[in-house]
Amino acid sequence: MAQPAAGGGGGAPPRIAIATGNPGKLREYRELLAGEGLQVEAVDTSVREDGTTYEANAALKAAAASAATGLWALGDDTGLEVEALDGWPGLRSARVATTQEDRNRLLFERLAGVPRPWRARFVCGLALAAPGRPMRTFLGCRDGEVVEPRAGAGGFGYDAVFLVPELGRTFTELSPAEKHATSHRGAAVRALLASGALAELAGR
Repeated sequence: MAQPAAGGGGGAPPRIAIATGNPGKLREYRELLAGEGLQVEAVDTSVREDGTTYEANAALKAAAASAATGLWALGDDTGLEVEALDGWPGLRSARVATTQEDRNRLLFERLAGVPRPWRARFVCGLALAAPGRPMRTFLGCRDGEVVEPRAGAGGFGYDAVFLVPELGRTFTELSPAEKHATSHRGAAVRALLASGALAELAGR
């Protein structure tokens, strides 16, 4: 049975669950929370994401992960919103197709004939659930452009087709530190840390 995390004591680092089955997302959270003295582990909740906002979907995931483990848990829901497509794919960004290759194909099919630049933004809703405590939610956004052909290797999701204009590179072309400093997920985590919500868990 999972042992609820608690701060202090000088023993093993407090544990926090990330509601994801995506290894790329888990890696990013471990990097973003690296200075917080926490042991970050993944829990694939596979909950139905039927919320009407990013924060609502994130809260569903966080609540499921916390209930399954007894730990404090983070859930996030992320979407790409393309201005010329009235915000599509938005909340359904990860669910418009089974593979990322097919998601990209559908995106560029819809953009065919649309003048460039293809302005877009990434949005990350982040939720923190803890046993016996109210849910906390945070939001991070990143403006940019969708580009074709894709650029860079690695990354995950729509990273290879999302350009950060002032840097002239896609998310996949940035170093981890550069991406975290400019990304929607980085912004959401900074809002979480600034709120002090993790301070008790980390024993501060």
